[in-house]
Amino acid sequence: LILRSEFWRRVRSKAFLLATLLVPVGFVLLAAAPAVFGYLAEQTDERTVALVDETGRLADSLVAASGDRVTFEVTEASTDSVRAAVRGGRYDGYLRLPQSLLTGEGEATYYSMEGGGLSLRAQLDNQVTRVVRQHRLEAAGASKDVLAIVGSDVSLTTRKLSEDEGTTADSSLAYTAIGYAMAFIIYFAVFIYGQYVMQGVIEEKSNRVVEVIVSSVRPFELLMGKVLGIGAMGLAQMVTWAAVAMGGVAAVGPVMALVFSPSDLGVAPDASQQALLEAAGVSVPTIPVDLVVWFILFFLGGFLLYAALFAAVGSAVEQQQDAQNLLLPVISPLILPILFLIFIIESPNATVSVVMSMIPLFSPILMVLRAAITSVPVWEIATAFLLLVGSFVGVIWAAGRIYRVGILSYGKTPSLRELATWVTYE
Repeated sequence: LILRSEFWRRVRSKAFLLATLLVPVGFVLLAAAPAVFGYLAEQTDERTVALVDETGRLADSLVAASGDRVTFEVTEASTDSVRAAVRGGRYDGYLRLPQSLLTGEGEATYYSMEGGGLSLRAQLDNQVTRVVRQHRLEAAGASKDVLAIVGSDVSLTTRKLSEDEGTTADSSLAYTAIGYAMAFIIYFAVFIYGQYVMQGVIEEKSNRVVEVIVSSVRPFELLMGKVLGIGAMGLAQMVTWAAVAMGGVAAVGPVMALVFSPSDLGVAPDASQQALLEAAGVSVPTIPVDLVVWFILFFLGGFLLYAALFAAVGSAVEQQQDAQNLLLPVISPLILPILFLIFIIESPNATVSVVMSMIPLFSPILMVLRAAITSVPVWEIATAFLLLVGSFVGVIWAAGRIYRVGILSYGKTPSLRELATWVTYE
């Protein structure tokens, strides 16, 4: 009854409906905004750069290398005159190429009023490096064949060995992104929905509603009902978002077919959507079913574990601001795994990665990440999950004993030592 009441009361609220509808829209906007603003910056950020070439040999090559965003203009004016022209707005900046640049001792310097920006700096660095390298090789007597070899790029592809004699495409980068996303989804879901549990307990306690409720139900049953009800709400919201995401992925093919014609991509007119995606360089990896199952299980286990801790904290205070000191021991184990994400991505099978992903307070985030980016033995995942379930049972027992005392306690906020003594109260 409590589970059903908590679930339906929250699912039917306007806040839940708005969040469920607006979060996917906000996610799409956040994902698309960098690309849109980057495109707009490329269209509008055109710079005219004065070129002060003290070598007398590099100016023509750099002018020939001018792109859409940077136009070089050679000037013979003095440094003071060029700087005055930059301050007056005639040039966006000027690039000085010292004589020592050809011997590999000097460095090019770009001067401007507002700074170059990361993209402009990278572009100037790349263009100057290529031109200087070309001239130094020519001065050393390199032939045209050698110059062509030095200027060429080498591509690299990766393949994975399958269990049989064949190979498959390497989707490590995509699976790393998926695992990273799953880890953060669990982190934010546990943190946000755990806060819901704590707020619900504090509201009932401050309104004295809980004093009426506990006359008809045991405190532990009330705690479990709230945790499971809010957990069911969170799972329903996550499933809705997952369905929207899957629909968006499924729409990639039809959208590509509308935007690009098969002839533009060099494929047959009757080519399939998969062929169009591959020709366009778009790879949509298939998420293994077992990874989805483990994600759901660890999400539920992690939520139940931390929700019990949040409920225990909520039952010990009367206002949310009073809970800050007690929340630190609860939030710290939730934040700590985030610091290990990069290490686990780089070394998923290292001893530290294996041990950290087995710890129940960390496994909901770290084990899911490892399972996405590498082949984790089933016994490791199963052991981590059993340890997580066992920890939840122990924590929910301790939280229930704190809850039964805390929900009827008012006045001074208890310390961590006092909370520990509440566990032993009979």
